[in-house]
Amino acid sequence: MTTSIPQTTATPQSSPLFRPQVATLVLLGVVALSGAVVAAWFAGQGTISRIFSQLNQLQNNPPLWLEVPMIAGTYLIFPTVILFLTVLVVMQVSPRPQAWSRFVVVGILLALTVRYLLWRSLSTLNLTTPLNGVFSIGLLFLELLMLVSSTIQLFLMLRVRDRRREADWLAMDVEEGRYRPSVDILIPTYNEPAFILRRTVIGCQAIEYEPKQIYLLDDTKRPEIRTLAEELGCAYLTRPDNRFAKAGNLNHAIHQTHGDLIVVFDADFVPTTNFLTRTVGFFQDPQVALVQTPQSFYNSDPIARNLGLEDVLTPEEEVFYRQIQPIRDGAGSVICSGTSFVVRRSALEAMGGFVTDSLSEDYFTGIRLSAQGYRLIYLDEKLSAGLAAENIAAHAVQRLRWARGTLQAFFIKSNPLTIRGLNLLQRLAHFEGLLHWFTSISRVGFLLMPLAYSFLGVIPLRATASELLYFFLPYYLVQLAVFSWLNYRSRSALLSDIYSLVLCFPLAVTVIQVMLNPFSRGFKVTPKGTASDRYSFNWHLAWPLLILFGVTAVSLWVNFGLCMLKGAWMDTVPPEVAMQAKGIGLGWIWSSYNLIMIGIALLILLDVPRPSPYEWFNLRRTVQLNLLSPTGQPERTFWGTTTMLSEIGAEVALTETGFPSLSPEAIVLIRLDILEYQLSIQGRAVQTGFSGEFPTVRILFDSLQLSQQRQLIELLFCRPGQWKDRHTPGELQSLLLLFRILLRPRVLFDRNIDVSAVSVAQV
Repeated sequence: MTTSIPQTTATPQSSPLFRPQVATLVLLGVVALSGAVVAAWFAGQGTISRIFSQLNQLQNNPPLWLEVPMIAGTYLIFPTVILFLTVLVVMQVSPRPQAWSRFVVVGILLALTVRYLLWRSLSTLNLTTPLNGVFSIGLLFLELLMLVSSTIQLFLMLRVRDRRREADWLAMDVEEGRYRPSVDILIPTYNEPAFILRRTVIGCQAIEYEPKQIYLLDDTKRPEIRTLAEELGCAYLTRPDNRFAKAGNLNHAIHQTHGDLIVVFDADFVPTTNFLTRTVGFFQDPQVALVQTPQSFYNSDPIARNLGLEDVLTPEEEVFYRQIQPIRDGAGSVICSGTSFVVRRSALEAMGGFVTDSLSEDYFTGIRLSAQGYRLIYLDEKLSAGLAAENIAAHAVQRLRWARGTLQAFFIKSNPLTIRGLNLLQRLAHFEGLLHWFTSISRVGFLLMPLAYSFLGVIPLRATASELLYFFLPYYLVQLAVFSWLNYRSRSALLSDIYSLVLCFPLAVTVIQVMLNPFSRGFKVTPKGTASDRYSFNWHLAWPLLILFGVTAVSLWVNFGLCMLKGAWMDTVPPEVAMQAKGIGLGWIWSSYNLIMIGIALLILLDVPRPSPYEWFNLRRTVQLNLLSPTGQPERTFWGTTTMLSEIGAEVALTETGFPSLSPEAIVLIRLDILEYQLSIQGRAVQTGFSGEFPTVRILFDSLQLSQQRQLIELLFCRPGQWKDRHTPGELQSLLLLFRILLRPRVLFDRNIDVSAVSVAQV
């Protein structure tokens, strides 16, 4: 059985003032022109054929500086080897990127990227036939999408900002009362369960700051949420309709509130007690309109959980908040991420509130604030935590909504490429963000391209082994070596590729749909608070990958057979046949890689059971257990340490034996005292066992009083500094992990999941 929140669709956007035909017609015009050129080439049209014939001659005779140099018969690869070793030494001396080390590494990588790009475009295209030419130019175009995006990122990395030291100084004014503007905390909700909202409201109330007022913005007018607000003592707001979804909900609340600053938390995000202390001080500068903090998560994302790597992989958003947002801060183009941010009311009201033209109201609100001349700040401190998508379907809903909302930029007034008020550097940063979504098309192309080797006899890349060694290998190795270092060990290149592959087909389709019909879909809420007691396979996302897996397996077999035979007869065949045979080797390697990655992606689409919507935290606290009589009187005392703790129970490792055995008929009542917090909770023992040499007992709590809930939630979610950065494995370790996943799939070797257990969050 699976339980979840319905995936509701909010009221569609009303028609904003935009010109959708411009971007759409440009795209269709480019496609039509390209199609006409290709058709003319295949038809043998004289002018087109001559142009491509001349281009092929240029490819066969590249400039001298693009030829592999030789000294005494040895290929001159020493400069690139030296560059590679230099990168390794710099990373060893500076394990965390600093200004100087980042400059050296990025400079080397930019130089190698430019060299590789020149080689690819001037020396490797195969234009001998229209069929080869179409695939060869197509592959170069797909690479260019990726290279332009990554090159812009590298350039912007030279201006990365870290504002934590600045926050230390500004926080003193807040702590000592010299700067204390009033704050309204807005919590928009649409169908999230009451238990999720309860922890969010309690967490907001625990923030150590006055004056503040908390508002629960219920867009579903649920009586139980009104009752919850009354119980917790926060304001409750609703509105007569759901126009403009979350943006409309926030704009309605702005007119009902009066604080100098506005804080927005999504319904599942719980702040730490120092959230306002660390952020409010920046607003002493009247030009600062918004301060964004990272989104952290207290549960594993579905990709990590389905692969059984909860303690190894960090959530996908870690790369964005540890690498991309600091880059954006340096470029003056911080992205407002919809939650865990503070905004100046006067600046927001001056531009008419949150943008309602798009699904990504947060992103375009930040753009309009920047265009008004305000500064947006990114503080890279984890001051809140929320729920990552809880299954692969919810993960897809969230990502596709982000893609659709961001790409609507081309069709609204807040387009960062055309809106007045942004400088060139800001536009460049936003352009990279828009281009990022188009790279999903490249990822699909890279999956399909090896099939052309097998079934069409196409060779889209002409290169000798020495050229690959001289131009491609240094670029690839350096990029692979520095990838994780540049993103502060949040993701390796191989694991990043897995994340991009899982949703590449639906994302590519979404990109095309948006460019043709940008406002065809409404706002879909990401389901939260779900539970499932069985495995489930997402066939909707899997079917294109399943088809591709089968076709790639066949192509691998074909390529492998030809590769084994080529050595016997390659010297006796014409040059074009020999070139095709050489290409088969590359196609075989490429197909093998794709087959492995698709196989892992299919394992990701198998959701493992998630029996409880509550998270258990790996939290150690000294406790006292009192066995209670049926009348509630203490009978015996045990001492121990918690190994896991949640809102509904605890697991305790005892320091002594003698705890009574449990039977189905027996009810063992317990009072758990967490001495450090003077918190006493009554419950019952449900399971005993051993953790190493220590006996353990698992306890489920009885109904908690509100004061106990507040203490427990503050302990679990609100402690300053509790959300730490984790490092993922390097490239070699990631490769070993991928093989381990394939050889030992979780569905086959980890099927005995205790339905009474829940996932453990790392603090």
